[in-house]
Amino acid sequence: MLRSLSHLLGIEGLTRDEILFILDQAKPFQEFQRNPLKKLAALRGKSVALAFFESSTRTRISFATAAARLGADTMNLQAEASSLKKGESLSDTIRTIEAMRPDGFVIRHSSSGAAAFIAERVEVPVLNAGDGTHEHPTQALLDALTIRDRKGKLEGLNIAILGDIIHSRVARSNIHLLSKFGVRITLCGPPMWVPREFESMVPNIRRTTCIEEALRDADIVMVLRVQTERLHEPALAPEEYILRYQLTRERLRLARPDALVLHPGPMIRGLEIDPAVADGPQSAVLEQVTNGLAVRMALLYHLIGRAPLDAPHPAKDRSNASD
Repeated sequence: MLRSLSHLLGIEGLTRDEILFILDQAKPFQEFQRNPLKKLAALRGKSVALAFFESSTRTRISFATAAARLGADTMNLQAEASSLKKGESLSDTIRTIEAMRPDGFVIRHSSSGAAAFIAERVEVPVLNAGDGTHEHPTQALLDALTIRDRKGKLEGLNIAILGDIIHSRVARSNIHLLSKFGVRITLCGPPMWVPREFESMVPNIRRTTCIEEALRDADIVMVLRVQTERLHEPALAPEEYILRYQLTRERLRLARPDALVLHPGPMIRGLEIDPAVADGPQSAVLEQVTNGLAVRMALLYHLIGRAPLDAPHPAKDRSNASD
């Protein structure tokens, strides 16, 4: 049974039906992005605080654009200008922003659990835009929307996730989401980045250090961004990583012929992914960006706008068109 969400802090606590509801609500917003006039009045008079305590470009711009296209105003706080750099506590910073009466918070923070910490202390909805190595729920939702669009389903697929699994909140959110649809997940990367405990995280998951094994018969190949500062050990020199784990055209041929390639961005071309794959016909990287807008519009509309689950969809309801 569906319930109205008060926050979006992660994927792990969502049900399969709640995920499908969000994806279904995002669909009309996909069509809306093709309109010459991309402006609705669904959140007119509302304001969204974008509190990004960790540097971000894509996610911050995506949420800001989603809010603007729904007619909401935004209040921006970015890491380089944060009072936290002057010694103010996170709690005091949030209370100060809350005193300006936003209708909701979008939070990105380098500490796992920061979004939940804030949700316990404010009276308005909180959307997690990434917290430490914990979760990045909107990324997993936009990935799921992209997969469902291309494959027509989420159930029964073979998913290979490549790279720095242990430090990736994108990987964790995708594992939680996809496991609810009975997919088979293979995690692949250097041994220290794919620890054994992941094997007990969800059903139908396995790990390997051999990229050829991971890619065999994969329907979806998800390549994670590799932070170059972690490539400091002899076994993890950039040249060694490229040799053993880069997704190349030759390796992609081991997957199914219609396998879909995803990447959360930003990509380091020539490190974790060959440019020929990133720009190839199987890549859905730019679709992911467009679908991120649709997913975030759906979430802002229902959480910030507190729209009933059976409310007319604003992208279909002419009364929500902006003047």
